[in-house]
Amino acid sequence: MFRLAHISDVHLGPLPAVTYRDLASKRVIGYVNWQRNRRRFLHDGVIDMIAADIAANAPDHLAVTGDLVNLALDAEIAAARSWLVALGEPDEVSVVPGNHDAYVPGAFDKVCRSWGPWMTGDGLAAPVDRNQFPYMRVRGPVALIGVSSARATAPFMASGFFREVQAHRLAKLLDKAGEQGLFRVIMIHHPPVRGAVAQHKRLFGIGNFQKTVRKHGAELVLHGHSHDPSLNWIDGGKNRVPVVGVSAAGQAVGGSHPPAQWNLMEVSGEAGAWSLRLERRGLTGQTVPVGQISTTELIRAGNARG
Repeated sequence: MFRLAHISDVHLGPLPAVTYRDLASKRVIGYVNWQRNRRRFLHDGVIDMIAADIAANAPDHLAVTGDLVNLALDAEIAAARSWLVALGEPDEVSVVPGNHDAYVPGAFDKVCRSWGPWMTGDGLAAPVDRNQFPYMRVRGPVALIGVSSARATAPFMASGFFREVQAHRLAKLLDKAGEQGLFRVIMIHHPPVRGAVAQHKRLFGIGNFQKTVRKHGAELVLHGHSHDPSLNWIDGGKNRVPVVGVSAAGQAVGGSHPPAQWNLMEVSGEAGAWSLRLERRGLTGQTVPVGQISTTELIRAGNARG
């Protein structure tokens, strides 16, 4: 059995010192939002509790689907790297960037240079730009394929993008992993299903993504962005593919979204006869430690279940 942990939308805080020059961009909107809303409900203490529970359950690998930072300030990016170092070795943790990690022009490239060891395919050099995505890592019977939907957007927008070029690369990796009989997990920040988030936060290229998955196959899609513990499906081909979201890893109790959770996926079986079990773990109250929220059997012997 292979045990895969999944977290997203860490939004590490508190914010470092911000200058007027830093705010001469879209960052001023994010700064105001942080001061008015996010800082009240996104806490490092909560993140520490989630990380401790993950460590206690000793998964074989950890997938982090984006938004490690808030405004993509240089100091935030550096702090997030230090957090990743504490979280696990690069070969034990796989990361894809989110829209907050590419908040302003130039931030994405800085993230790639800083977090590269956690976003690099097997046998490749660390990524230097978006052209290195998607990447693939093989761990046991599982192929982890990291897709980037992150891009700097206009003020008041938090959209993601999945274009034809990346679709072609993803198709090749899915085929390669499928030929090896691997359980294929796609990691992406924005949910690749319609209606999962508001229009200004949606993924452009959902049709491209779903078409690629239907044609070339996959067993599981993990995403963040919505801050909700969601479950959707991509229909087509031989199986229905589960699309699993998760609550923000730093979300305290009392906000507009469910408090912090993480997903534990248990993969067993072999190609054509996979089993997949999802356990959601997280905060269950103001003073209650992290515990089990629910369990769901998503795939049994190769047949997806709703």
